[in-house]
Amino acid sequence: MPTISQLVRKGRKAQQKKNKAPAL
Repeated sequence: MPTISQLVRKGRKAQQKKNKAPAL
């Protein structure tokens, strides 16, 4: 499982495509 930092990094970029990014 990726770390929170990786999730935030990918989440911010993939937020437009996938809205699975954690609400930080």
